[in-house]
Amino acid sequence: MLASRPGSGRRQRHPVQLQPGLEPGQYPPGLMHIRQPPRVERGEALKYFEEVNNAARAAGVTTALWDPFSYLNRATMQWRDPALFAWIKSSWTTRSGTASFDKVYVPKSSPIAAQTLTLNLNGTAFRGLWQGSTQLLAGRDYTVSGSRLTPTTTALTRLTGNRAYGVNSTLQARFSRGLPWSIDIVTNDAPVLSNSTGTADVFTIPTQYRGDALAGMEATYADGSNAGPISRNPYQEFNQAFSPDYPGGTTILTPAFLAALHDNAPVKLTFHYYSGATVTYHVTKSGGSVTGTTS
Repeated sequence: MLASRPGSGRRQRHPVQLQPGLEPGQYPPGLMHIRQPPRVERGEALKYFEEVNNAARAAGVTTALWDPFSYLNRATMQWRDPALFAWIKSSWTTRSGTASFDKVYVPKSSPIAAQTLTLNLNGTAFRGLWQGSTQLLAGRDYTVSGSRLTPTTTALTRLTGNRAYGVNSTLQARFSRGLPWSIDIVTNDAPVLSNSTGTADVFTIPTQYRGDALAGMEATYADGSNAGPISRNPYQEFNQAFSPDYPGGTTILTPAFLAALHDNAPVKLTFHYYSGATVTYHVTKSGGSVTGTTS
């Protein structure tokens, strides 16, 4: 276990109910574990560490990271994800501003329009937007109204360039203290899925992601009941029931998910993407065979 900065030594004010196997101050291993693709959206993970370390500092709790050889390279003693550790380390001593999301999605098939993010100041003051070493101009490139930060149509048109799918540019929102908040400007369109056949051991859905990224998946039967290993709600577990393969252009349905489906019972899948898009797909398992269709 790697201990981080100790707390102030004050006694905890309230008892804490721990997840079995966790020690006081230990980061949840499910959130910390490095997997590709990551199951927790990058910006949301950074906000979690910023918030939990601030709370630990205020309560005098020493935090700890259980590292299963994923985070620290034992040969070089270097962090494998320096940016993640920078956020953890910074929050030991100060707060950082963040925003409601770390991306602005700009649909390629639609006219470019201004979009708004909500700033989480966390006691800091907003100092402006930068692209690399260049400061963007307030009024022309963005506006701020209260906690609402809005990159303008003019700025987004310039930042998306030829509007190729994916990340076109990255901005930094800077604050009076703490670390800057990165904002990717992403060109996208709604993903396109195609029909597929496979087996209960190997089944993939051809997927044109078109600059978007998969956030979640719901699975239900025709009568509205939940389908899959998780039965208490329709949302299935990322990387356990399904997983995006961005380089391969597919969405993987795992053997564990398919094994939990009823035979010859059509299942409606609703894929959620970080742009806000949703795409519906249908799968049916019959013995060891699986068929997937877009309608």
